[in-house]
Amino acid sequence: MPLIEVKIPPMGESISSGVIAKWHVGDGELVKKDQPLFELETDKITIEGAAEAAGRIALKAARGAEVKIGEIVATIDPSGEPVGAAQAAVPQETKAQPAAVQSPAVRRLAEETGVKPESVAGTGKAGRVTKGDMLAAAARPAASAAERAPPSPVERPAPSKTEGPIASNVERQTRRKLSPLRQRIAQRLVAAQQEAAMLTTFNEVDMSAVVALRARYQDDFVKKNGIKLGFMSFFTKAVVNALIEVPCVNAQIDGDTVIENHFYDIGVAVSTEKGLMVPVIRNCDRLGMAQIEIAIGEAAKHARENKITLDDLEGGVFTITNGGIFGSMLSTPIINPPQSAILGLHAIIDRPVAVGGQVVIRPMMYLALSYDHRLVDGRDAVTFLVKVKQAIEDPTRLLLNI
Repeated sequence: MPLIEVKIPPMGESISSGVIAKWHVGDGELVKKDQPLFELETDKITIEGAAEAAGRIALKAARGAEVKIGEIVATIDPSGEPVGAAQAAVPQETKAQPAAVQSPAVRRLAEETGVKPESVAGTGKAGRVTKGDMLAAAARPAASAAERAPPSPVERPAPSKTEGPIASNVERQTRRKLSPLRQRIAQRLVAAQQEAAMLTTFNEVDMSAVVALRARYQDDFVKKNGIKLGFMSFFTKAVVNALIEVPCVNAQIDGDTVIENHFYDIGVAVSTEKGLMVPVIRNCDRLGMAQIEIAIGEAAKHARENKITLDDLEGGVFTITNGGIFGSMLSTPIINPPQSAILGLHAIIDRPVAVGGQVVIRPMMYLALSYDHRLVDGRDAVTFLVKVKQAIEDPTRLLLNI
């Protein structure tokens, strides 16, 4: 039977190449139809390539290699031994732990330390290797060569004879190439600061009303919709209302032309193992709170599972980023081009504030709006932020669209 070629699939006109971030199979292994073969990382998304048929695979490109769209990276021989028979011949005790059950933290430590997870005795549930297991294995002075991946001369230099016993067991530096996604993020962030007249204005919002509303209706909301009522749906609806009131924020500059958007597709920044992604929630002006929560949850899940697509990332008119989930108290977010503004949310902290002539303790959050001053005046930016503040402090406004 003829060999089946495994090619890099097309992913859109703006993507011409990528880097093989990982092979899920080894050279010469038997694979099943639809089995994941590799992860391809581009400057925008990460995708998995799957086997079109069962057979024995021969790898044609190494991990870390840059490959072009349509390039052959492997071949599959359909006449190879059936997968089931090959697996039955492997003793149970010699099977390596599947990569699928390793957490992102374990995979990251494996790359950074060289310790192979399959060589570490797991203390987690069902024998899974945990982050603590990996750190303990990496710290063992007598770690055998079998536990560690072969070090590269550049990344893992041998300690000099003059170094003490501690230095001999701890690497002073590691070097690795920026991933295509991280390179793209860096380029866009630098370009945003160079091309836009970026300015940030701040305000603070009393979260008492939203906190009380969530506490009062959370159980009923979960029972009806199968998902928790979070803060992001409130801020998304508040942003839509503010964009309607201050339309210049919902516009962008294209050369010497101003493009006014009359739709409300809101980007929500998601932190992933490989970097920041901004999936877009479409038509937020037409969605209810539950629909927004479900859409955000699904988008975040797809981003973290490397299932995000180009369509999921394109076309947003405004971005919300929540550094508060990591404990950030205040920051100045960078605009996501070609958008003209981005809203930064921060940690909710109980602070003393003056209310009605008295000092009371309230759950407070700082808001930061970064905007392109070429298009948005200071008055517009302040008005926009005040509209968001008013909607959050009095959520009834979201129902009445005022």
